Amino acid sequence: MKCRDLLNGLTFQCIRGNLDREIKEVVYDSRRVSEKCLFICICGYNVDGHSFAAQAAEKGAAALVVQKDVELPAESDVTVIRVEDTRYAMAFIAAAWFGHPADRLKVIGITGTKGKTTSTYLIKSILERAGYKVGLVGTIETIIGDKHIPAGNTTPESFVLQQYFREMEQEGCEIVVMEVASQGLKLHRTQGFTFEIGIFTNLEPDHIGPNEHADFEEYQACKALLFKQCWLGIVNVDDAHTQAVIRGHTCQVETYGFSPQADIYADDLELINRPGELGIRFQVKEQGMGNLPFAVEVPTPGRFSVYNALAAIAVCRHFKVSDSQIQKALLAAHVKGRIEMVPVSDQFTLLIDYAHNAMSLKSLLTTLREYRPERLVCLFGCGGNRSKLRRFEMGEVSGNLADLTIITSDNPRFEKPQDIIEDIKTGIGRTKGKYVEICDRREAIAFAIDHGQPGDIIVLAGKGHEDYQEIEGVKHPMDERVLIAQILEERAKRE
Repeated sequence: MKCRDLLNGLTFQCIRGNLDREIKEVVYDSRRVSEKCLFICICGYNVDGHSFAAQAAEKGAAALVVQKDVELPAESDVTVIRVEDTRYAMAFIAAAWFGHPADRLKVIGITGTKGKTTSTYLIKSILERAGYKVGLVGTIETIIGDKHIPAGNTTPESFVLQQYFREMEQEGCEIVVMEVASQGLKLHRTQGFTFEIGIFTNLEPDHIGPNEHADFEEYQACKALLFKQCWLGIVNVDDAHTQAVIRGHTCQVETYGFSPQADIYADDLELINRPGELGIRFQVKEQGMGNLPFAVEVPTPGRFSVYNALAAIAVCRHFKVSDSQIQKALLAAHVKGRIEMVPVSDQFTLLIDYAHNAMSLKSLLTTLREYRPERLVCLFGCGGNRSKLRRFEMGEVSGNLADLTIITSDNPRFEKPQDIIEDIKTGIGRTKGKYVEICDRREAIAFAIDHGQPGDIIVLAGKGHEDYQEIEGVKHPMDERVLIAQILEERAKRE
């Protein structure tokens, strides 16, 4: 492909060489530079690709894309293209390199603080039941046909994302549903195409700090970018930040929520509470559509489960999915590590959830409280080499909301697990909450199961979909589902 053909849609200046160079490969990692490649110099948080420009030229790169001055060997004939932002440029270059696959796919993007992961799986489940072939990109994994690729970032780099789109198209996918993180929007990973539908779930302070967002205002502004890059926006009318997020939008807007003013809304909520099973049933009503209300049941608890389901229903309305297909898909949908019920006993309920900060843990425990358990038991730890404030806050939340907290280890990384536990105890010490500490997570889970009482709800928080424990830079296999199965097998042998 000619260099100039990769630059369509971009404002640029060719400051050296010419644009008729033949490009054999596009790379943004200096370790992958090859002869006749186009090397995009990305300004990373820790490494600046511009510092490798001369090295790339010496290795025979045909062209460089830069956003600042670089020093090059005098004898090099490399073409240099200057742009305002190389990350933004990479999104368009990647789209061109892979043949603009997103132009032929219906791409659905979901942004918000909570609910992105669950909503993507719900939408995929409903659309597939209706006969569509759907690709998925998210926090847990990317799904292309039968291939499951573990995720590195919630929203991959633009080059990787476009590569996934091309593979999905080749696999026969018609629709792609993906999580759109604020960092992904900030770093232009989703530029170079237009979303068919953009969804906003909710917004709460999160991801604020070094290498993330400077403040809440920036976080909110990044979320809002999605609604300048989609044809249709579907937003949660009940969230306090919705109007700020869609301010200046360039798309059509529809709403969902509990408010009867929403285009699609939930009514007549009914909690479902059986041992090993928590859920919610509600009526779906629509404004001005002429459709009769219909009942929906989801096998996960709480109002946020209703929001996730409503978002999915609102999307699938645009793909002419029937009510019965929606009902069956929602009832069967399960998301790994997101309020995931694990059958353990017919006397109490045990579930796994990814809640790994104070905000998500508070939301989870408050929701479970609505189901009036005899006891609410919360098992969690905190990650090492992370803010101590998170540990204090999570300890305080669990101390206030759980009847018993089991403090254990999460991903200690390069810290001593007991030091992290002591920080959590500082937070729980601000409450009157009861707790036990069991450093080994397997032993802690065994304790929770062995001491489960009739009517209890036991939540294992923090790990969710993760199948490892990171200790001193090494990820050791550890899947809570496997641990539970092993514990139950050992107990069965004793009987």
